[in-house]
Order: sequence, then structure tokens, then C-alpha cells
Amino acid sequence: MAHPDYHALAAEARSQADAAVLDNVRDRCLRSEAAFLAIAHRQDRVDRSRALREAGEPAVTD
Repeated sequence: MAHPDYHALAAEARSQADAAVLDNVRDRCLRSEAAFLAIAHRQDRVDRSRALREAGEPAVTD
């Protein structure tokens, strides 16, 4: 099952923050960016662990 490209969503949120005129909109976009980056890092870790598991190697526990 394919998941969204969270890195791209974070980049889009950053772009929107950079273009925002209102402080509250900028802050909302920056919070979105942070959330998308956290999800992206978690997804990257899951993908790496899955690849290692499928290759028969021990999972990474960082």
C-alpha cells in the first residue's frame, strides 16, 4: 500500500508558510510542516525496518 509523500507535503507547507502574510497562517503552516516531517521520519524508519526484515536482517531500533 503506497503512502502519501510526506516529505513533499512538508515542503508544500513550508512554501505556504513562506508565502503567508498573516502570522497565524504562517504559524499554522509551520506546525503542519513539523507534523509532516515527523510522520515522514517515522514512515522512513518503518520502511527501512520492513526492508531489513524482508531481507532477513534484524530490525533497526533507534
